[in-house]
Amino acid sequence: MKLEYILPADIERRSFEIIESELGGKELPAEKKPIILRAIHTTADFDYLENLYFSEGAVGKALEALSRGAVIVTDTNMAKAGINKGALSRHGCSCECFMADSDIAEAAKRKGSTRAAASVDKAAELGKPVIYAVGNAPTALVRICEHIRQGSFVPEFVIGAPVGFVNVVQSKEMLIASGVPCITARGRKGGSNVAAAICNALLYMLDEQNKFTK
Repeated sequence: MKLEYILPADIERRSFEIIESELGGKELPAEKKPIILRAIHTTADFDYLENLYFSEGAVGKALEALSRGAVIVTDTNMAKAGINKGALSRHGCSCECFMADSDIAEAAKRKGSTRAAASVDKAAELGKPVIYAVGNAPTALVRICEHIRQGSFVPEFVIGAPVGFVNVVQSKEMLIASGVPCITARGRKGGSNVAAAICNALLYMLDEQNKFTK
C-alpha cells in the first residue's frame, strides 16, 4: 500500500474529504453536518452518523449561548485540554474543569457522591451561562437532570457523551427526557475526545457565522 504524502497543514482537510467520500452519498442536515463529521474525524467511527441525538434547535441554541460568552464546564481535564483555546478566546468564552479541585474531593466525601456530581453542584454556583460537556461520568448527567427537575440549575446546553457500560445509556436517556437543549451520543459510545470535538465543532461554526455577518 502506497503512502499518501500530505503536508501537515492539509491532513485535517484531507481527512474530512475521505470521510465525506465514504458517506455513500448520505446527505446530512447542514446544521448538524460539521458536528457529525468532527465526531467521526475524532474517533474514525462512522456509527456517529446515527447515534448523535440533537434536541430541537440544538445547534442554534448552543451557538447563541457561546456568542454570549458561556462557560464550558467539562467533566475531565482531558476534555478541557482538547477544546480549542483560541476559539474560546475569540468568542469571549472560557472552559473549566473542577474534578481535581480540593473542595470537590471534600464535597464528594461529605455528601457520599462522586466528584463528577459535586462538580455539577459547583457549576451551579457560577452565576454565568453554562454549557456542560460530559465525556466520562454518567453521574454528572444524572446530577444535572436532578438540578433541572428541582429548578436549581439549568445549563444553557448539555453535551452528553459519557462512555462505558454502567448507567451510561440510562443517563443519556434521562438527559434527553429532561428537555434541556442537548447533543447526546446515544448508546455506550462517547468519551472526552467526543465531548471536546463537539465543543470545537460548535466554536468553529460560530467562527463561520461571525465571518458572514460582519
